[in-house]
Amino acid sequence: MATYMNQFKSRHDIKKSNRWVIKIGSSLLTDHGKGLDRKAIDSWVEQIERLWVAGKEVVLVSSGAIAAGMSRLNWTQRPEKIGHLQAAAAVGQMGLVQTYETSFKRFNRQTAQILLNHDDMANRERYLNARSTLQTLLSHSVIPIVNENDTVVTDEIRFGDNDRLAAIVANLLDSEVLAILTDQEGLFDSDPKCNDKACLISEAESDDNQLDVAAAGGNTSIGRGGMLTKLQAARQAANSGCSTIIAGGFLDKIITRIAEGEKVGTHLTTKKKPLTARKKWLAGQLQVRGALYLDSGASEVLVQEGRSLLAVGVVSVEGDFSRGDLVSCLDDNELEIARGLVNYSAADTRLIKGHSTSNIFEVLGFREEDELIHRDNLVVLN
Repeated sequence: MATYMNQFKSRHDIKKSNRWVIKIGSSLLTDHGKGLDRKAIDSWVEQIERLWVAGKEVVLVSSGAIAAGMSRLNWTQRPEKIGHLQAAAAVGQMGLVQTYETSFKRFNRQTAQILLNHDDMANRERYLNARSTLQTLLSHSVIPIVNENDTVVTDEIRFGDNDRLAAIVANLLDSEVLAILTDQEGLFDSDPKCNDKACLISEAESDDNQLDVAAAGGNTSIGRGGMLTKLQAARQAANSGCSTIIAGGFLDKIITRIAEGEKVGTHLTTKKKPLTARKKWLAGQLQVRGALYLDSGASEVLVQEGRSLLAVGVVSVEGDFSRGDLVSCLDDNELEIARGLVNYSAADTRLIKGHSTSNIFEVLGFREEDELIHRDNLVVLN
């Protein structure tokens, strides 16, 4: 185990924690929808236990509740109605956590179930509470098993897939490695199902735009995620300096092989400087309420100098947001360059856009803040 981590630190030259987040996809856990694959789960659990013995704190992000529920209910097609999906999740979650608990008990390892939705992460206090709970469990050598709370979640507060959730957990805990186990060997330069000459991308930087074309593809009938969501998760994890490995979960002893430094799967590295805790929280938010289109000068000072956004740099406003909502900042090419918590409502922002700070009182009759978005509440994405 130490061999891999020494190589990892020297290659990326980033000070990291000793925490790993491992995400296992639905297709793996249910053998493409046939029901929970207990033999495979036992194998992954044994490898995770070896990581713990080697001194690594592991958080497991597990999909599979809906897929397991579908199997128990004898449903062959993933339902579309939210009520049916939530019912499948409620049924499947019972078997999923029981299977993990039984498997980890072989090593006298305690487990804990953590169910999250986006509201838990969007609320700063609940976000910090989740972090504290996870840290406490790890300090007591308990393995947290995290899943989206599919039994109550709606589309409006859904992470979208557990790849995204795993990346947010990696940010939450300042993890050194995010390992995403999937039914593919890794990220290929083209779809290996359509091109038998497709080549595995063994290593790349997560923010390489050329990877988007390679990762494009549809979802499976069992899970929600595809390779593109895994790339997006890697970019999310990079906000805390965490590197991501996408690898085939069906490969023999895959977790152990990754830990021992074998070149398997796709390693997505990052040179990004880790964001502060608050800005990692901001970057992980999904519910953007509006957009501010900026002139070239405002875009430059945001990206190059990390300064606050002033009303004078805003060209146009989109959406109906309130003071304190999260909004996107787009440059003159309509590319999102930042997002942050806005100090004025959409209606007020439309009135003061293009105006200097000294004119805000004259236009509105009041001035809440000098900045439209203060730099402490703004995260640059590029």
